[in-house]
Amino acid sequence: MAAGEDKRETRTASAAAMHACFGVLRLICVACAIDWLSGAGSTPAALVVLMAAALAAGWFANAVRPPPPTPCGTPGGPPVTAPRARMRDGRYLAYAESGVSRDRARFKVVYSHGFSGGRMDSPRASQEWLAHQHAVHGHMRVLHAVATTAPIAHRHRSPLVARPNSTTNPELLEELGVYMVAFDRAGYGESDPDPRRSLRSAALDVEDLADALGLGDKFYLICSSLGSHAGWAAIRYIPHRLAGVAMMAPVINYRWRGLPRGLARQLYRKQPVGDQWSLRVAYYAPWLLHWWMSQPWLPTSTVIDGSGTFPNALDEKNRVMALSNGMFHQRARLATQQGIQESFYRDMAVMFGRWPEFEPTDLEEPPFPVHVFQGDEDGVVPVQLQRHICRRLGWVKYHELPGVGHFMSAVPGLGDRIVSTLLAAPASA
Repeated sequence: MAAGEDKRETRTASAAAMHACFGVLRLICVACAIDWLSGAGSTPAALVVLMAAALAAGWFANAVRPPPPTPCGTPGGPPVTAPRARMRDGRYLAYAESGVSRDRARFKVVYSHGFSGGRMDSPRASQEWLAHQHAVHGHMRVLHAVATTAPIAHRHRSPLVARPNSTTNPELLEELGVYMVAFDRAGYGESDPDPRRSLRSAALDVEDLADALGLGDKFYLICSSLGSHAGWAAIRYIPHRLAGVAMMAPVINYRWRGLPRGLARQLYRKQPVGDQWSLRVAYYAPWLLHWWMSQPWLPTSTVIDGSGTFPNALDEKNRVMALSNGMFHQRARLATQQGIQESFYRDMAVMFGRWPEFEPTDLEEPPFPVHVFQGDEDGVVPVQLQRHICRRLGWVKYHELPGVGHFMSAVPGLGDRIVSTLLAAPASA
């Protein structure tokens, strides 16, 4: 914690120094202007330039400063409607429980949602998504996928068949004896913002939530999409607390040193221009994200506005449907109700910014199973880079799913398979 306090003090000192410089520059400008207007002397051209620069810098500093958050339960903020657990730094995380009760559970699982998600998400499709699907279609289409259950170097294929309506199977968690808790990550939904969010804090939030709920010495962790940075961080910072980890289409930072530079650059440039620029800003100038993303004349993220298309048919169908029925914007409003800076943009800054302490390919083999599930039609995470990471690590059990896109919880039966696979071979105590 001392290192974190030092960094916080450094940031505070830097901000104070910046404001002091602006104040001094403004004072100089005012003094020069008074001197010139009073006829006491002429103002050199250099001071005129300095005055203009100071005014411009002051305007820019105010323009790029994001608005303050509106935390839940505070005056003017959204109400608190969910149960919440207290973290070690005094913040609260909102959570939702499913499965069997904690005292009856054989397996205790924490779920970390993806970008724009929340505590009502799970490895299986959310209840609101399922209700809409039933209303529109009357039944679920049976999908067939193929899972690889061995590391990449020795892959073999075995059929994974999803039964109709299997995503709605509430008996699975009961049958396996699973207690599952999903939570709003910091700044999302009804969880307090964390202005010091980092990879380490993501792992510690998982640990603190487990301790607050009494999940015991070890628990399982399932992560989805961008929320998988918490999975990598947990392997790095709290391996002693984990019994197993599963990551569903974990998002990749194109600037990780462990990636092949040529391939990463090639795949990066295949993205929409707005997504390329959003990732550049998140990496080089994360403090500029809020201003950049709010400018209609600048290229911005297609993921945030929902304008990007997906190569996978099911992903694209669900994207169009969520936009047309309002679910896309409803989920975004709930996720960002305390401020888009504290949810989406801090997420982007952590995931796509610098990873100074470690990268996934730096990790040593942990004493528990780690599964990565990746669709080969994923339009968000390039399958080629995911293969490279898992091949480099070797100890990751990599499952590549032909015909599957990015949003795995929408694939009938796949979420149940992921849960069952993770819990099939519990780590030894």
